[in-house]
Amino acid sequence: MAELAKLRSPPWRQNAEGDVRRCGVEIEMNGMSLDQVSELISQLMSLAVKQDGRYERRLTGDPAGDWIVELDFDLLKKMGRQEHAVDTLSGEVSESAEALLKTVSLPLVPLEVVSPPLPLDRLDEVEHLIVELRKAGARGTSDTLTNAFGMQFNPEIPSKDAELLTAVLKSFLCLYEWLFKRAQIDLARRVTLFAEPFPKDYLLKVIDPEYWPDLAQLMDDYLEFNPTRNRALDLLPLFKYLDAPRVARKTQDVLIKARPTWHYRLPNCEIDQPGWGLYRSWNDWVEVEQLASDRERLNNCCRDYQKFLARPLDRWFGDWAGHLDKNWVQPS
Repeated sequence: MAELAKLRSPPWRQNAEGDVRRCGVEIEMNGMSLDQVSELISQLMSLAVKQDGRYERRLTGDPAGDWIVELDFDLLKKMGRQEHAVDTLSGEVSESAEALLKTVSLPLVPLEVVSPPLPLDRLDEVEHLIVELRKAGARGTSDTLTNAFGMQFNPEIPSKDAELLTAVLKSFLCLYEWLFKRAQIDLARRVTLFAEPFPKDYLLKVIDPEYWPDLAQLMDDYLEFNPTRNRALDLLPLFKYLDAPRVARKTQDVLIKARPTWHYRLPNCEIDQPGWGLYRSWNDWVEVEQLASDRERLNNCCRDYQKFLARPLDRWFGDWAGHLDKNWVQPS
């Protein structure tokens, strides 16, 4: 445990029901087989491994819910749930097609470890898991040029209050350039356009200190400008949880899963790098919540950002991330 760093505590520790907030974590990697990763997690956390298909494992026994280890390729997972007909031409063809697809995809497609929604005081278990996976040979995004691997996490919202949700969105938009700089996004991930920036018109709308919409307006504005999961902070799962029909009127994307969380998609997975862990990106996320929790400070930061964006030379040649470092954030 000596390798682990301190995880910062967010300003809101409880959810709307008064329970400890939870956070799910998703980690993409390669360098280990599906069964090797599953067995390591099983032994570390005393869980039972269930096989849902040739490319999917479900680990049961955690009171927080099941852990998932899978190859992050929907077509291959679907094929892996089907049995090939024995001694038939169609069975041989489907088996050969699956084998070819597997051979081509394995060097490019990551294994994904998906935790259940864990109470915040259990996130240190994810840190310990990362250390053990690194020791066992897990590789991250900078290992090869083709490894466009990320780490995503899903912090549970403290409440459904429109003002709180708006404050976090404002804070994220103000701090985005700082978060992006600190994340050191790998070239392979940039090429995939995994998370495009929020449109400038939307950015300017939200950071206006007078912008404090009700929940319906907050969702409508977001959906008008961002009917896509392709954002560093994806609010579609949250809004589908809050109002599924409203989201369905703008997008039919079947991959949007309703849940009471923010979906933070920016960080790389650098699991093979000594000292890398959840703490780096988690602590930066906590900075977003800290700014959001202080209404006066948040409004002042929004005004500062408005002024920066209104000056063409600053916008093109200035260093907003550096300005944030000096004036608005206190990362640990």
